Amino acid sequence: MNKSVFSFVMMASMVACGGGGGDGAGSGLSGSIKIDGSSTVYPVSEALAEDFRSVASGVRTTIGVSGTGGGFKKFCAGELDITGASRSIKDTERKLCESGGVEFLELPVAYDGISVVVHPSNDFVDHLTVAELNTIWGPDSERTVTQWNQVRDSFPATKIKLFGPGPDSGTFDYFTKKINGKAQASRGDYTASEDDNMLVHGVSNDKGGLAYFGFAYYVENQKKLKAVPVKNGDAAAVSPTLATIADGSYAPLSRPIFIYVRKASASRPEVKAFIDFAFGDGLGLAEEVGYISLPEAMANKARSDFAAFSAGSAGE
Repeated sequence: MNKSVFSFVMMASMVACGGGGGDGAGSGLSGSIKIDGSSTVYPVSEALAEDFRSVASGVRTTIGVSGTGGGFKKFCAGELDITGASRSIKDTERKLCESGGVEFLELPVAYDGISVVVHPSNDFVDHLTVAELNTIWGPDSERTVTQWNQVRDSFPATKIKLFGPGPDSGTFDYFTKKINGKAQASRGDYTASEDDNMLVHGVSNDKGGLAYFGFAYYVENQKKLKAVPVKNGDAAAVSPTLATIADGSYAPLSRPIFIYVRKASASRPEVKAFIDFAFGDGLGLAEEVGYISLPEAMANKARSDFAAFSAGSAGE
């Protein structure tokens, strides 16, 4: 795995998995698990919850999508057992958890490559450089860079319509830091949503459109989207694929994604079973939904870290 890969809002709808019946596979487990957070991590959480039901049908798993920042607000208030994050926790969020008496453990669950996409009929964007992405998304471009020919002279004078995550999104934080040099530094005149499906809908219905979001949403909708290769410095332009994300060559937009587990929840049998499942039989589900599964060594470390944590370690 490339070294660079390692160095790493609100949607009201909820998805409930499991519950109701008896115990799955003789597990004897019951109770509930509350998960929220990143829309990028959501496909992984959803897949894990659905498959976990087959071994613990007596456990009700509820999943919300509040964005990374929104998830941390709920998590640090003690409202959640687990929150998904498409970036590491910020110092301000860490202090919020401390003030709320919430101890936690960060666990990587997969690798992602933020995908830059355009309308499938767009035949002039063969790639974009990091500098050109900055020209499009930088704060100084607001109400100024409005046509494609302002990005590159050879592009047509077609209006750019931009779609992207909102400020509660970890993807927004990561992308703006890597492309614009500072997290949260972005033009504001674009269509923002914490629901990546809304971004997919927007760019797939606008011939001048451009968006960015997690790789899983591109994979799920690739028949109506065109992924744009990204050129970083002197390196050749690279498209987001499972291979280029895994080896880190899709730079600088390859990254890990995480779940955070609350210590007060970690010792509960249903939560312990869910985490054991996530880093055991459920390990390959990340790839099924369009991300890169953790290497076995990292999964083993996650399991041992969680075992120590749930047994009473001080946390991260």
